[in-house]
Amino acid sequence: MKTGPGLLDLSPGAQRQQRSVRSLVNDPDCRPVAASVLLPVDRDRQPAGLEDLPAVRREQLGLRVAHLLEMETGFRSGDPRRPLAGEPRPAYDPATTTLAARRQAKARELGALGPEEARLLGWEYASERTLRRLAANHHRFGPIGCADGRWLRRRSGHRLISDEVREAIFAVHAETLHRSKISMRARERLIHQYVRERFGSGVVVPTYETLRVVWAEWFGPGGARQRYLRSAAAVEPSAEHVVVHRPGQVVALDTTVLPVKVREHTFGEAVSVHLTLALDVYTHSLVAFRLTLTSDTSVDVAMLLRDMTMPLPLRQGWGKDMEWPYPGIPAAVVAEFAGHRVAALPFFTPETVTTDHGAVYKNHHLVEVQRVLGCNILPARVLRPTDKQAVERAFGAIRSLLFEHLLGYQGIDVADRGEDPEADAVLTIAEMEHLLATWIVKVWQNRRLGEHAPCWDPGSTTSCCPPTGSRSTAAA
Repeated sequence: MKTGPGLLDLSPGAQRQQRSVRSLVNDPDCRPVAASVLLPVDRDRQPAGLEDLPAVRREQLGLRVAHLLEMETGFRSGDPRRPLAGEPRPAYDPATTTLAARRQAKARELGALGPEEARLLGWEYASERTLRRLAANHHRFGPIGCADGRWLRRRSGHRLISDEVREAIFAVHAETLHRSKISMRARERLIHQYVRERFGSGVVVPTYETLRVVWAEWFGPGGARQRYLRSAAAVEPSAEHVVVHRPGQVVALDTTVLPVKVREHTFGEAVSVHLTLALDVYTHSLVAFRLTLTSDTSVDVAMLLRDMTMPLPLRQGWGKDMEWPYPGIPAAVVAEFAGHRVAALPFFTPETVTTDHGAVYKNHHLVEVQRVLGCNILPARVLRPTDKQAVERAFGAIRSLLFEHLLGYQGIDVADRGEDPEADAVLTIAEMEHLLATWIVKVWQNRRLGEHAPCWDPGSTTSCCPPTGSRSTAAA
């Protein structure tokens, strides 16, 4: 859109019209634009524009925008007054379809494209969530919002950082990585010293603020402990992306101290127990858990793997709403097979189990259990908690949804602890185990996950499907 003093040019093929501001404001198609749309995409950077793309990329962007406009409005031009031949198509007719239905139809259409056409559009893996995100970017930034970030020229860096200063920054980083932690002021002095000794006094070194910003961009904010920074720097980052596409393909295991004091059976004293969780990464179902008075052993982990493969019996006091609705199999058949009524908790033989690097997971007994069950114990990468972030997030969710409401809760830090959580403890270990099992089956397995849901189903329930619904849909 090009504007001048009272001029409006809607498109390359349109005619220029003389319009006043009053007529534009009172036009029925006029809508307010948020102030954030006018801001640059990145701070301190010029916003990207169509002129930043080569001609071939602009043609690809035009095809992308045409698909998005057809999805949003039913017309590739975006204007119902200028339809193309055969528009609107039945699947995209705004008079008979909803926006959600048009998004689903467009996702199916793009998924059916050939590999060459999909590669041309850059939509080899286009899903409904991808289309929704690109549509939001189109409304916010215009056509350039639909461009792939890899199409744009990479940032050229800071103009004040010369090759000599760059070499000095990397040299100081390599040296200070193996020393005790120092401040940014000390790093600045080392950079000045390196430049003077190596290149002389003729090289200009930027100011402290510029060096601080560049250091944070290249090496991170530096808030971690020095020993962890050294360990993380020794691990090469992986460029592979694993897509989990079926239940039981990857199960994440982790153990933490239960943040609630409980009473042990013999003397009734308040003790801390360890909670081990097993979470199916595909459906986010909590398929098994264990409470142990001491840190878990290989036997505890082996029993946890066994619990995954066995149906959970329906306990006393659990109603029919907590019985598992098996997709395609009558509940009576499953109950006859198991010998008891089965609770609404999935069971299967895991293919891969992701754990941390505890010695318990490397025990020869657990290796033998792994061989018998036919599953693979795959430890996460060192200092890479994102390899099992789903189970880490589950611990935080259980703490906020359940543990914080129980007597004896001791917080996540000593400074947040109550005056005497040991005296507040009322639940025994068995009562806590029963409460946790009831909560998982009745609440967690039926809780809508929202933005934390696994992104695998392009249907209308992708963003809010609970674990039980995800499991039923996948098995159907």
